[in-house]
Amino acid sequence: MSGLLLRLAGPLQSWGERSAFTAVRDTAPFPTRSALLGMFAAAEGIGRDQALPDNYHDLRLTVRVDRPGIRLVDYHTAGGGFPKDRTAATSGGSNKGAAVITRRHYLADAVFVVAVTAPEETVEHLAAALSRPHWAPYLGRRACVPDEPFLLRRHVTDPEEELRTRVPLSRTAPRTQAGDGQDTDTITVEFLTEQPPTTDEAEEPVPVNVIDVNDVPVSFARQGRSHTGRRLHRTQVPVPRSLAGPSHALMQRLIDYAHLEDSA
Repeated sequence: MSGLLLRLAGPLQSWGERSAFTAVRDTAPFPTRSALLGMFAAAEGIGRDQALPDNYHDLRLTVRVDRPGIRLVDYHTAGGGFPKDRTAATSGGSNKGAAVITRRHYLADAVFVVAVTAPEETVEHLAAALSRPHWAPYLGRRACVPDEPFLLRRHVTDPEEELRTRVPLSRTAPRTQAGDGQDTDTITVEFLTEQPPTTDEAEEPVPVNVIDVNDVPVSFARQGRSHTGRRLHRTQVPVPRSLAGPSHALMQRLIDYAHLEDSA
């Protein structure tokens, strides 16, 4: 098993938790499995009405929350002020005859780094597709364009260990004062894992918040979207303080980290 690393950052992200089109388009506080598998399928040129490849079921996804972002709600209208035949279409083949009003939720200024763990052949295939995607990736909605670097590393031996020890953090380290009892060598970062965290016997157990989410895609078909559930483990993990740094140096640190692959 090996893997690749994605950095999901941009002005806005939106990871919808419900497949139905409702007046309120919510967002999960982290990238969903459905959205990530959909992103991979789009990069490979797999359409909505096609079944996902069997090897997608074996992908293990781990999310590091560098910045959770700020929730933003957009009051959105479409199709107002037009004759009925120019307003939004209905599923029955007619037109609504009025504006469609929705409230769309986004995460502003959020940053997530995703470790994708899979068999070697699958990793190579996904990395090639994400490097030259058939359909461009986006952060939950088409209007949410990802920043660079997006594909942070095409291949790493242990992507989850990279998240814990080497991938630069998109945040500055909090200030500490001598004698305040805090560990000055590490900072705590939120992780979301699909498997329970493991610790050495000498280490203290990491507190785990177990959450159930309904984001495993069964079908992306326009007229029959469906999902099933999975269990996530939310933990606060200490990582080296050296991974954080001043915001003005972040892009250079990310470029330097990405180029380690080229020089290896």
